[in-house]
Amino acid sequence: MGSPRPWWRQRRVKHRDAVTLCVLSSAFLLAGEIANPVLASLYAEFLAPVLGEPALFAFRALLVFFGFTSAFGAVLVWAGGWYFLRGRVGRGRALVGLGVGLTSLSLVSRLAYYTLVFGSPLPFLVPLATTLTGAGVLCGTAAHMVMGQYALLLKKQAWAAWRRWRRVRRAEAGGRARA
Repeated sequence: MGSPRPWWRQRRVKHRDAVTLCVLSSAFLLAGEIANPVLASLYAEFLAPVLGEPALFAFRALLVFFGFTSAFGAVLVWAGGWYFLRGRVGRGRALVGLGVGLTSLSLVSRLAYYTLVFGSPLPFLVPLATTLTGAGVLCGTAAHMVMGQYALLLKKQAWAAWRRWRRVRRAEAGGRARA
């Protein structure tokens, strides 16, 4: 076991792209939840008929919370972004996948299903692209995919290539100035 890391290493922000996507995703999911006019009708349709039975009311309230609100997903996506920030990629990726309700595999699955059934993936993609909640789902799915193992490897290789290129450019600029 190595020595504890200094405070300036612990405060360094990791995976800025995924953290930004997670913040955007959670903001869009919450904004879509606030702008959704369906929430008022949920109480009348699912909760009001069982007001006299507290156990059934609590059960249905929990089902409505999980089934119809994206606020719970927004909290999970935000927590996943926090774990990305701390460098805990596996845990953050799991939370983002749960919060968005989509992983890259299920996204491909839904696209394939809509293409087979409707002949086009547009019936699935149009609501995703035109609503705030859909934008949140897309940002969360992008964050989930960006933090995959292959994507992390590509980011590391791209960063190393960028540093090599900058080092050569600085050396060339320094060489010309001296000549």
